[in-house]
Amino acid sequence: MSENTSGKLVAPVVEPANLKSVNRRARLRDFQSQLMERMQAAKSGAHIRANQLGIQIGRAKYLIDLREAGEIVSSGNLTKVPLTKSWYLGLSNIRGSLTSVVDYSLFDGGEPTLQDSSSRVLAFSNSLSFNSGLLVSKVLGLRNADDMDLLDEDKSGDLGLSGKKPWVLNRLVDADGNIWSQLSLSLLVQDQEFLHIGV
Repeated sequence: MSENTSGKLVAPVVEPANLKSVNRRARLRDFQSQLMERMQAAKSGAHIRANQLGIQIGRAKYLIDLREAGEIVSSGNLTKVPLTKSWYLGLSNIRGSLTSVVDYSLFDGGEPTLQDSSSRVLAFSNSLSFNSGLLVSKVLGLRNADDMDLLDEDKSGDLGLSGKKPWVLNRLVDADGNIWSQLSLSLLVQDQEFLHIGV
């Protein structure tokens, strides 16, 4: 606040471009805050298996058990680590903890995940005792797996889906025909290839 010539306090003028940026950041903070509240409520509720966090990595959609999901943060500041595999993107500082960030799509043999304004890092839950996170193209919010149908694995090849990995529990189809893979982070962190990032 500043005083005008009459001695009254007046609010500073915000430029329209800055206002858009401020509004966008406020909406993003509100969305993240609401999502975290809903995730906490779902974790404490009886429907933990039904309510899962929906994410998109590249073009593929995944469901993550809320007990295995941690914070969701911006993917902007990653520090590269030399002599590591291409899918190991580097380190991110998440609330004072160095967190390894992995491009799951590349790890799984797919295309690199594009980093843009929608991409985030989904940190693993502290309960997994593994400081890591996945680069996510989009966070799609909570999904109810009970409203989806189990995909017949014999038909997965016909749909162009690669063989199921041990950390992919099920594949489901929603009412719109989207295919979702239930990704177990606790099983992923037990995979020897995932643990060995060096070239």
